[in-house]
Formats: sequence, C-alpha cells, structure tokens
Amino acid sequence: MTHFSIKNGVLLGADFIASPNFNARPTDDSGQISGIVIHNISLPPSEFGKKDKNGTHFVKAFFQNQLNADDHPYFATIHDMQVSAHLFIERDGAVTQFVNFDDRAWHAGKSGYLGRSNCNDFTIGIELEGDDFSAFTDAQYETLAHIIVAIYHAYPATHRHLMGHSDIAPHRKTDPGAFFDWVRLRAMVDEALDGL
Repeated sequence: MTHFSIKNGVLLGADFIASPNFNARPTDDSGQISGIVIHNISLPPSEFGKKDKNGTHFVKAFFQNQLNADDHPYFATIHDMQVSAHLFIERDGAVTQFVNFDDRAWHAGKSGYLGRSNCNDFTIGIELEGDDFSAFTDAQYETLAHIIVAIYHAYPATHRHLMGHSDIAPHRKTDPGAFFDWVRLRAMVDEALDGL
C-alpha cells in the first residue's frame, strides 16, 4: 500500500493534473485548512472507468473543462460547469490531484459546517469514483484512509473534521451516499495512525 505524504500542498504518490478551476483561499483565519469533504462522482452517472476517444477519464476531463458535450447526453447539461476537487480516487485506488491543497478547489458549492459558510474556503475536497447506489472498493478505502492520515499530519486542524458532501449541503447533496461505510473508514484511519 502506498503511504502518502504532503509537501508544499502536493500529495506525493499521486498523479498531478492541473485544473483551472481554483482560486486562492482567504488569507485570514477563515481560510485555514480545517476539514475534509468526501464526495462521489461518476461520468456518465453510475458508469465507472469510462474514457473519451483520447483515453482521458471523463471525470478528469470534466475537472479540466475538457468534457465533450457530444460524448453522452448527460454531458450536455454539465460540460460548461467549472468544477474541481483536490483529489479524485478511482475504483482501483489510483489517485489524481487537480488542485494544490493550499488553494481553494471548487467542490462544495453553497455549504456550511459548524456555523461556518463557504466550505470551499477551509476544506479539502476528495472525490471517490462511485455513486449513491454502489459499494465503494477496498482499494478506494485503503487509499482514502492513508491520504486522510497524510492530510491530518500536514494540516492538523483537519483532525476530527471529516464530513460528507451531504453533511455540509444536506438539502442539495446526498453523496457520498448510504453505501459509504463511515465506520470502516474511521477504523482504517485510526489503524493507520496507530501504525505510524
């Protein structure tokens, strides 16, 4: 299993593909990285590992504003959206970073957590390839747990502030979904922390 570390906002052990969809975090305390948000995404919906004619994963194309509206009817409704996450974890556990952790990725939208609004300002967004109706893979849980440990070490204020998109935008979002096993993930994170 890859053990991850973070240097200058970059996850060592991940691929890095720059997304244009980011900006600076606030320079005051509201921009201190102090939470992790778990999402799910699949393009087309509920289809995994799909790629365009150039061999680019559709989710990766989406986060780079390169999704072709003609590739699937659903894409015509989203191709012009400007969205990103810091990380994307595929079904086999492969991880790609799109935005430096020190910058603000555009993953949460209108959101709030413990009385704070605009969760993009202070959170790290992690997208898992999946949907609300399918179990996630062992490889995804393993990768995610070890990444969370690396984030806890690099950004200590995130410790114990692990949430789903549905927690911060409950009237808009349902991800990571009912099949996401929070108990399993938290146990794996604790085990990984104990192993250090």
